[in-house]
Parts: sequence; C-alpha cells; structure tokens
Amino acid sequence: MIIATPQGEILHGAPGRGRLTVLLCFFHLRIIVFRQLVRHQSTDTSLILERSINRVQLLGRVGQDPVMRQVEGRNPVTIFSMATNEMWRSGDVETSPAGDVSQKTTWHRVSIFKPGLRDVAYQYVKKGSRVLVEGKLDYGEYVDKNNVRRQATTIIADNIIFLSDNIRGREQ
Repeated sequence: MIIATPQGEILHGAPGRGRLTVLLCFFHLRIIVFRQLVRHQSTDTSLILERSINRVQLLGRVGQDPVMRQVEGRNPVTIFSMATNEMWRSGDVETSPAGDVSQKTTWHRVSIFKPGLRDVAYQYVKKGSRVLVEGKLDYGEYVDKNNVRRQATTIIADNIIFLSDNIRGREQ
C-alpha cells in the first residue's frame, strides 16, 4: 500500500497490513481536522467564530490518466476523473436473498492544487488505480463552447491514499 501525504511524501505500508494503515491514516487526519477546529476558536467573548465542515471521502477507481493544466496567472492543477459504485439488492432481502443486484456508478472530477500532492498524483495515479481521495466539495460555473452556462462539482483533494499494488511512475 502506498500513501501520499498532503506534503507530497510517499509512505509505503507493509503488505497484509493495509486496513490497519488506512485506519491509522483516517485517525491521524481526524486529529488534524480537530486541531484546526480548536485552533480557530476565539477566547474573546465578543467574537464567536462558527466553524463548519466541508469534507468528502471517495473510494473508487480512476477513470482516466491525470492531466496537469495551468491557466495563465494561476498555479498548475492536476485533474482526473474517478468512479464510485453503489450496489443494492432489489426486493425484500430477508424473504428473498436471491433478489436482483443493481448497481449505480457515479463519476467525480478530482482536482489537486497542493504542489507536492499535485505532482505525486500526476506521476503515480493512472487509469484503473484504486484510490481513496479526501478533500472538499467545490461548486463552480463555466461557459462551454456553445456559450451555454454550465455548473460543475469538483472534489478539491488534499489527501490521496493509493490502494492498488501496481502503482508505478510515468515514463519520462
């Protein structure tokens, strides 16, 4: 198991201990979020800071190799698509365990702006890789080629855990 930290470091987990490593990463990230929450509380009673949480965790497969784009005057961004699947059994499961299994696939657009993580993701993420992405939801608008206003939902990633064993760098 390979884990990319938000600072761009690559950590290698021991084979066979993948679930434990992932659970420890979740625990560590939750501590970081809690520390950020506590850090932003004010001691001044006249100023009360109300915090909210915009967090997303997606576990799925990468649908396309990442691309790195740079808009003039802005930092580069690595972008890839990711699929998550939802499965359920139709009918009453208790009386008929052999019901039809249905599946729904949802596609997500993932963008990575953090310099270290952006570069690691561009180098190691590839189509078909199984990854866990953590980040926040972002909603935006753009105008397409036909001058039609469109809305887009993007996951702004701040952590990626590589769950596939076949991770390898891009050939330069």
